[in-house]
Amino acid sequence: MTRVLEVFADVMCPFAHIGLARVAERRDASGADVVLAVKAWPLELINGAPLAPDFVAEEIDILRAGVAPDLFAGFDAATFPTTTLPALDLAHAAALVDVAIGERVSLALRRALWEEGRDLADPAVLAAIAAEHGVVTDARRDRAGVLAEWDDGKARGVRGSPEFVLDGAGWFCPSLNVRRVDGDLVVDVDADTMHEFLDTVFPA
Repeated sequence: MTRVLEVFADVMCPFAHIGLARVAERRDASGADVVLAVKAWPLELINGAPLAPDFVAEEIDILRAGVAPDLFAGFDAATFPTTTLPALDLAHAAALVDVAIGERVSLALRRALWEEGRDLADPAVLAAIAAEHGVVTDARRDRAGVLAEWDDGKARGVRGSPEFVLDGAGWFCPSLNVRRVDGDLVVDVDADTMHEFLDTVFPA
């Protein structure tokens, strides 16, 4: 029986990209019957503004140097999107087709942004991803769906991006320990929590 792992996340969150990539890698390597249901956690609405490219660039430099040297190959602050709400709209439209298409589109959006350096605020980029996966969007319906997912996350006590939810239990950014020390951003692997989380999702 397929297990559904929900994930509340924003496309512009680099920590969510790592978390989703690691879970997908573990799932694919193990052959587990697990699908990711990626829900919207729109940081630009939560924070009142999109993440600033220079702020994200600082995070990416630290992540590349330490915990994720294999990711973010295409990150470019110059093409970092001014909004990811349209990308979240597309992810919602894909999930309406079925949860597996929703997962594929959610991962494709993050691959386009972080590994290919594509601007997800560009309608042509989103149209190409939608066409590749056979997804038809509806602007009003999809934006309402994104806002409903955000409201659902708030009602369920989601703490931030990414938060994984399985069988009612939430795991906030389980693979990383993110903090500031004397004003400097420090990110390292939270090995104990990561292994506990992965062993829960993928029991032996």
